[in-house]
Amino acid sequence: MKYRNCKKPIKKNKFMPKTWQVLLKFSPYILQHKFLISGSLFALLLETGLRLLEPWPLKYVFDHILIPAHSNSTAEIHYGMSPMLLLSLLAISIVAIASFSSITSYLSTYGISLAVVRILSEVRGDLFSHLQRLSLSFHQQFKSGDLITRVTTDIGKIRNVATSTALPLARNSAVMLGMFSVMCWLNWELALLALTVFPLFLLLNNHLLKRIRSFSRQHCNSEGVLASTTGETIGAIKVVQAFSLHHQLENIFTVQNKKSLTEAIQSLRVSAALQRTVQVLMAIIMAAVLWRGAQVVQHKALTPGELLVFISYLKNSFEPMRKISNQARQIAKATASGERVMELLEYEPKVQDLPKAEIAHPFIGAVRFENVSFGYQSNQEILKDINLVAQPGQQVAVVGPSGSGKSTLLSLILRLYDPVGGRILIDGQDIREYTLDSLRQQISIVLQESILFAVSVRENIAYGKIGATDKEIKAAARLANAHDFIMKLPQGYDTILSERGGTLSGGQRQRIAIARAAIRQTPIVILDEPNAGLDNGSERAVNKALEQLTQGRTTFLITHNLQTVQEADLILYVENGSIVEQGTHKELMGLAGKYATLFRLLNIVSCVAD
Repeated sequence: MKYRNCKKPIKKNKFMPKTWQVLLKFSPYILQHKFLISGSLFALLLETGLRLLEPWPLKYVFDHILIPAHSNSTAEIHYGMSPMLLLSLLAISIVAIASFSSITSYLSTYGISLAVVRILSEVRGDLFSHLQRLSLSFHQQFKSGDLITRVTTDIGKIRNVATSTALPLARNSAVMLGMFSVMCWLNWELALLALTVFPLFLLLNNHLLKRIRSFSRQHCNSEGVLASTTGETIGAIKVVQAFSLHHQLENIFTVQNKKSLTEAIQSLRVSAALQRTVQVLMAIIMAAVLWRGAQVVQHKALTPGELLVFISYLKNSFEPMRKISNQARQIAKATASGERVMELLEYEPKVQDLPKAEIAHPFIGAVRFENVSFGYQSNQEILKDINLVAQPGQQVAVVGPSGSGKSTLLSLILRLYDPVGGRILIDGQDIREYTLDSLRQQISIVLQESILFAVSVRENIAYGKIGATDKEIKAAARLANAHDFIMKLPQGYDTILSERGGTLSGGQRQRIAIARAAIRQTPIVILDEPNAGLDNGSERAVNKALEQLTQGRTTFLITHNLQTVQEADLILYVENGSIVEQGTHKELMGLAGKYATLFRLLNIVSCVAD
């Protein structure tokens, strides 16, 4: 069977507007709320109809009450009503139209806003879940600050624009369409005159919105870089202060901040030009319609009241048009954020379950590498033709110079990466034929850097096993030689740790990490420099915990401390991505090769240091 790393390319259609591409990507989420959206749109149509009725009471007041009264003509009876009764009913109708319009506006606004909030909450949840499943190669390419910005700020921008801009845009567009339909019915000549402004408006709007969207995307990317710089600086604050790096980092931040400011100003300048141009177009067309409309009334083709309704529609349509230019600008910015979100959702993990992957059986712990090769880039091999066999319960030590591929080799067992050649078997079966979750649930790992979360000690340990009981948590802590110091913390197991466990010593953090690995009770354990950087006391406590953790389990240990590997069942000496020597300590010392040379050299250095 042939296995390949793959990434789904970003789907782009140059013939489809960016906003529609984003909506198409989000369409599965939208369809889940189709009834709520449909009901809200129906309320929006009712509101549009009521908006169209608003000027008509003025037409009847003007034509049938004010003009006859001003010309001293005899007041007519309309629909069996006197002028005063008609006037009263028209006044009441204005209030009724406004009231019903407010109700339908509330229903449409609340319904659409509720749907938007739910949709984007689901998108954010899926995006967060998706990011956790993307391969390590992806996360090595993207800066964490930029990813955080996409999950938080970009989703927030889309939500704000959708609730405060997209709905008014839909409402204004519907009102404009309805008004121009009625204007055509009243007088097609004046309606055509009014419509001449729209081709100019659309061309100008499209041109400037492309520039706004381009500036907005650049600005979003710059904000992501700023977030990354800030996150890296805060995460390494101890190094920053120890090496007095304040000025260098401030200079870097200032350059990036100015770039972000320049892009924001460019977007604002184009937006301001768009609004002012629309305002001038409005004035020109209003003057033309008023000039021609007065002539039409003089020729009796329209009544004065109908011209009043027409002008009212035209004026009211200008306001939505002005708003549309502003709303379109906001939507262009949200589209830029939507593209950034869509870009992440388009990525597929390079490492994922195969179509016929099976849930792994309980492992015995036999691990075999057969001609395994791997490289982060297609033209660069990190590991070359790796062959090794680890029997159940054996301890395998992996040693060699830094950068030789030791950590990468063991990452392949967890399928953090997939080999580009050869295969890895556990209990005789290719690990790519297991589901990822079932594979990783049977492997524990303790890293050189103990990653703890800003939750309680209890929760940090329990992360190793879903549904772990309090008894299991404490048993794992005792096995890791951590129970005693945990009980001395302010709230014991319920003590909330600071970010990355910064309030604990290195040895304490490592023992909690060991407890998290121990609670899994897996047949395979991977230890990557677990006691590096610890003082003698902490190292002894950690080593004791590791002995209990690995007892009877297939264990892979990466270390530079060759004193700790003498009892290992198998030692692999890795250099330049290849296993150049393997065997027991006694066998390798007998070879008098690279392992023996390194072992003697480190012994001499240790004696001199003592």
